[in-house]
Amino acid sequence: MPPRVMMVDDNDSDLLYTRVTLQRCGEPCEALAFERAQDALDHLRQTPDHGVRLILLDINMPVMDGFAFLDAFQALGPAQRGGAVVAMLSSSSDPADRSRALAYSGVAGYLTKPLDRAEAAELLRRTTQG
Repeated sequence: MPPRVMMVDDNDSDLLYTRVTLQRCGEPCEALAFERAQDALDHLRQTPDHGVRLILLDINMPVMDGFAFLDAFQALGPAQRGGAVVAMLSSSSDPADRSRALAYSGVAGYLTKPLDRAEAAELLRRTTQG
């Protein structure tokens, strides 16, 4: 079974673009899309065998932004996190956002949109294998 990648972004177009990029990057994966951060957290909490290895997380979202998601994600138990790591995928190129995100222990990288195939392949190899 290919590793699961959870995409959390409130923009339909960005979700579609990221899904297509993941499919075409040459590394196998199964993508799950969530438009609301709370729905993504609920999925992790309620699905003990979720198999998510990588979470691609937007910062700027309504109701619960990416940083609030990170706080809630880190508060989950190890079984609920399931070994998943987070990579920020944001339109923000603000160095303060990058520094703040990378200060979280579970954040494996910070990428700016749009995700390109080479970045996607490298990220999948680094975070989902082994």
